[in-house]
Amino acid sequence: MVGRINNKKILEDNSSSIQKSNEFSMVKMNQGLTLNQMQLLSYAIYATQKDGTTTFRKIDFENKFNIEYKAKHAQEDSLKIIDLKVSTENLANDRFSYWNIFGGMEYDNGKFDFEWNPRMIPHILGLKDKYVLTDLTVTSQFKSSFSWTLYDYLKANYGCWYVNVSKDTLMNLFGVETKESYKKNTSLFKKKVLDIAIKEINTFTEIDISYDEVKKGRSISGFTLKWSTGKGVLKASQKQIDMLKNIADTVLDDVLMYAEINDKQNRERALEIIRDFQSMKYRYLDKQVGLTSDLYNKLMKKAIDNLKALNSLLELEGKEPINTKVPLLNWLEKKT
Repeated sequence: MVGRINNKKILEDNSSSIQKSNEFSMVKMNQGLTLNQMQLLSYAIYATQKDGTTTFRKIDFENKFNIEYKAKHAQEDSLKIIDLKVSTENLANDRFSYWNIFGGMEYDNGKFDFEWNPRMIPHILGLKDKYVLTDLTVTSQFKSSFSWTLYDYLKANYGCWYVNVSKDTLMNLFGVETKESYKKNTSLFKKKVLDIAIKEINTFTEIDISYDEVKKGRSISGFTLKWSTGKGVLKASQKQIDMLKNIADTVLDDVLMYAEINDKQNRERALEIIRDFQSMKYRYLDKQVGLTSDLYNKLMKKAIDNLKALNSLLELEGKEPINTKVPLLNWLEKKT
């Protein structure tokens, strides 16, 4: 099946994204997680993929998800995380497996240090294909852990556009299979779990999802989840924006120097380039805008071409060329 496309577009930030294997994204966790616990688990993955360590500061975790996280919250959530297990079950074929995600953890004066179970490492490191990419700037907008769970599940089913699931399977996925009120009252399960997850996914992500009820007699026995996938637009990183701003600021530091160029034609060309840099700085760099990676590439190429042209004009005047201290070679190849 080919995944359908919708017209939604969201900015994706690779510098704030994590990767998980498809298996880990679809696996059932044997204990339901709160939203903060899901965030803590994801940030442990993020820290490991970013610099190879699971040591990170509480303040950085708080800033990533825009939350206030007290020491008592850290203790409560760490106790839940450290006991977290994942399981795969296929009792029809006489197969199942259970294993811990972490081997241990420490918390000391605002610093977390988690130790992965070695079996987890292949699911978060060295992933080359068939993995789920999750942008934490997108999922940080979720207010429900159910939204995160369903979002991961749908992304792990990349290339499909619908799936038939029984009510029991769906409750199992969300970790609410033991809640008696949901077992007896499907409307309550929909209201408190499924509909919340679908509303947040439709509001904050590139996916549009709906469902049809599957009935056995008059009872709802399952659901057909149907979804379409919009386009993720890669966001320029802060490092890229800083590089571009450095070029613009350096060029604009001494505007009078270009006005002193003797040759009229060269002087007018230099001032035209200066106006280009002033326009770019005003439109994109002096205020908060969602600068995409594609637009950054175009702006950077133009900035480098203009910088080279300015330096040629300065050399004709016997003046020192501009040194921005920014590497100008192969900049397109570096997705910083």
